[in-house]
Amino acid sequence: MNNDEIIQALQYLIGSRYVPAARAYIGELTGRDRVHGPRDITTREYDLNRITVQTDDKDVITGFSFG
Repeated sequence: MNNDEIIQALQYLIGSRYVPAARAYIGELTGRDRVHGPRDITTREYDLNRITVQTDDKDVITGFSFG
């Protein structure tokens, strides 16, 4: 699944509250091993297979980024 397909597949999650269990769900749905939530510690290395869940200050999912 490429990044554009992932954004389309996860579009329905935007606007919902982020919970840590969403990481496993997103990984299973996309086949990606590296999914990071808003407060997860991560490295600065550039990894095209990493998905970062973006949220607002109320933990509502606003989008996803890669790398």
